[in-house]
Parts: sequence; structure tokens; C-alpha cells
Amino acid sequence: MSGLVDRLLGLPSWLVLVVAGLVVFAEDALYVGFVLPGETVALLAGAAAKLGHVSLVGVLVVVVVAAIVGDTVGYEVGRHLGPRVLELHLLQKQRRRARLDDAREFLARRGGSAVFLGRWVAFFRAVMPALAGTARMPYRRFLAFNAAGGLAWGATVVLLGYAVGASYGRVEKVLGRDTAFVVLALVVLAVVAWHIRRRRENGR
Repeated sequence: MSGLVDRLLGLPSWLVLVVAGLVVFAEDALYVGFVLPGETVALLAGAAAKLGHVSLVGVLVVVVVAAIVGDTVGYEVGRHLGPRVLELHLLQKQRRRARLDDAREFLARRGGSAVFLGRWVAFFRAVMPALAGTARMPYRRFLAFNAAGGLAWGATVVLLGYAVGASYGRVEKVLGRDTAFVVLALVVLAVVAWHIRRRRENGR
């Protein structure tokens, strides 16, 4: 993990933004949120912003826009291709099929609010836009909940990473850069572990 943090902080600022935007977009548009770590990359980009490697406003804009646009692409693919898009090999495993059924039921019960709430669960974040498109949810309704969810989720995750970066900065002043890297890696690892635990609990 410390190697990942080290490499990220060594990237040019524009490349940090590009990587963060592409990963968040792909997580939502390509239905692989359970493979691509969009939240982790957004957290690290927020930490990089606190350390002065990239603009915080830039990270917020890129992550939020990528989230909203990624969901919109997912919606359009679901709307035009219908149920076929949900027959991807990645979704055919028994556990994922069960979660896909849960997502369908959640969308049927909650409607537009499922788009907003689904953004906070990795699997739902990946498939909910396509399900909304397949269900022919009116685009204006989808966009309203999608934009609200993308804004709330993006700001929360990036600012959490920014707070992690603040801890790094304080440790670096007292104990030095190498120790600070270790602390930052442990904090990010703890956050990622919490997300994984939450996903498992949601799965159960």
C-alpha cells in the first residue's frame, strides 16, 4: 500500500486527475464497480490534494463529473441494449446474480431514490444505472437523483481523503517523510478495509 501511495504522489498533477476521473467513470459506466476501486482512487486523490500535489477543487470537479457522466453512460447502455447488457460474464456468478436481483428489487421499491442510495454501495453503484435504463426510468428523473448522488458521494469520498492527507502532513512535520508514508498507508488501508467489510455485510 505504501508503494501505491508513493507512486500516486509522484505523478504529475494532471495525471492524478486523469487517473481518478477514468477509474471513477469506468467503475460506473462499465458495470465493474466490484473490480475497479473507484472509492480508493478518489480517496487517494483527495489525500494528494491536501499534500499540495493537485488542486482540491480540481479533484472534486473531476470525481463528481466522472461519477455523473459514468452513470449516464450506464443508463443509456441499459436503455438501448436492455436486459442483454446485464448478461455479462462478470455478473453470472451465483452471488452476483443474487445481488443483481436485490438491486432490481431495490429499484422497483424505491424508484429514483434507489439511484441516489445505490451510489454508496459498490455493486449497486455499478449496475443501478443500467437497471434504471432497462426499466425505462424517465431520464430527467434519473439525472436528478444521479447528479445528487454523484455530488454527495464524490464530495464525501474526496474530502475524507483530504482529511487523511491532513494527518499525513502533521506526521511528516514531526517524524519525517518515510514515517508519514507508513501512517498514510495504514489510514488508507483502514478505510479500504472498512469499505470491504461494509460490502460483505451488505452481501449477507
